[in-house]
Amino acid sequence: MPIYSVKPEVLKEIEAEYFDKKCAKSKKMVDEAKMYIPGGVQHNLAFNHPFPLAIEKAEGAYLYDVDGNRYYDFLQAGGPIVLGSNPEPVRNKVIELLSNGGPSTGLFHEYEYKLAKKISDCVPSVDMFRMMGSGNEAVMGATRIARLATKNKRIVKMGGAYHGWNDQLAYSIRIPGSRWTQANGVPKKFMSLTDEFFPNDLADLERVLKANTKKGGTAAVFLEAIGPESGTRPVDYHFPKGVQDLCRKYGALFVIDEVVTGFRIGMSGAQGYYGLDPDLTIFGKVITGGYPGAGGIGGKAEYMQYLGAGVGGSTKVKKALVGGTMAAAPISCVAGYYTLCEIEKTGAIEKAGKMADRLVAGLNTLIDKYELPFVAFNQGSVAHLDTTGCMQYYIDWSKPWQIPNVLSQTSARKKEMEHIGAAYTAEGIITLAGNRIYTSAAYDEAMIDDVLTRFDRVFANCEQLK
Repeated sequence: MPIYSVKPEVLKEIEAEYFDKKCAKSKKMVDEAKMYIPGGVQHNLAFNHPFPLAIEKAEGAYLYDVDGNRYYDFLQAGGPIVLGSNPEPVRNKVIELLSNGGPSTGLFHEYEYKLAKKISDCVPSVDMFRMMGSGNEAVMGATRIARLATKNKRIVKMGGAYHGWNDQLAYSIRIPGSRWTQANGVPKKFMSLTDEFFPNDLADLERVLKANTKKGGTAAVFLEAIGPESGTRPVDYHFPKGVQDLCRKYGALFVIDEVVTGFRIGMSGAQGYYGLDPDLTIFGKVITGGYPGAGGIGGKAEYMQYLGAGVGGSTKVKKALVGGTMAAAPISCVAGYYTLCEIEKTGAIEKAGKMADRLVAGLNTLIDKYELPFVAFNQGSVAHLDTTGCMQYYIDWSKPWQIPNVLSQTSARKKEMEHIGAAYTAEGIITLAGNRIYTSAAYDEAMIDDVLTRFDRVFANCEQLK
């Protein structure tokens, strides 16, 4: 498919008239930061073309930069902000905690129990919950639990899915079939016990599981239930249940990654929507309401015993090596507990989902209006706007001569995602990497309709690139 993006002359005008003139303080701050921070920012989400914006205020559905520009926030800190930024009921509880006990003590705190119980009450498959510092750490811990519990070695994931940047599961990220090609700095041998299967292909998964019976067995299959990269490549409704059935058949633990979908697709996560019963669940982001320390493992007691330590910890099994000095810090657990309570009480998930439905319907109307080869869809409040055709790419290792072309094509298309993302930003819209859009309960219909008029202006200036 040819690449469509914002017209080059329009992009140059946006760079000069909006970013250079209206975001001058951000540019100056980032230029200074580059002297002390590699690339000028500490997180990949913060980068946008032509330079990162310095945000000084987040409130409800809006972000404000240091130059005083206001933006609709569809980044939502990478997904956890279901209520909207800095909700008062949660903020007041955090302030109360800070006034009395401080953000962390390193010792047991009432709210680490309350948060664990709340998650267990909401998600039927979770008998017990162990807090981690991030979703990445939770994936690492789940991998070790699975190997101890099954006494098998191999880990299987869906091609293109993202389960953090740990050595073994950085395998085949972004592009199905890409194996180690996207994991710079990781020796190939570290991925020697990792396999992938093609999204939406149960026959391919069974082929991998069957082959693994002769190679050390499969310890776990990791799955993003709505599809790789938070549903960027969507899957059939029955597919996740088919993955679960194959895990049972071949004795592998079924691990659902709910870092994005947990408490965003529903109070019981994507697993509740699909009717799944995973052995382990990876949590992140929303369980601390956007505060630090956002990660954890939930699961059945028979598997969670491999994390047991301290009072009542099982002495019958070896314990997985996990750590996290700042995990379950009081500030994180208080924020998470009251965030989940507020989401449940206010019906925030349903409201955010309806706003995404309205946004996607409007985007598809605009796509038809300008006859653009774009694709817009959503799974609840996780919306996608593919403007560059990246979903068509995968690597077929039976045709290795195609591999450089696939990698160069996806890089070129990623660059144009950044360019069209800059056009969105100049219209007061912040997205994730120009193609993922998270809505929150802070939005209303009038806001969404205003956002669509801004997308209209961007789409009017898009064309096929030469």
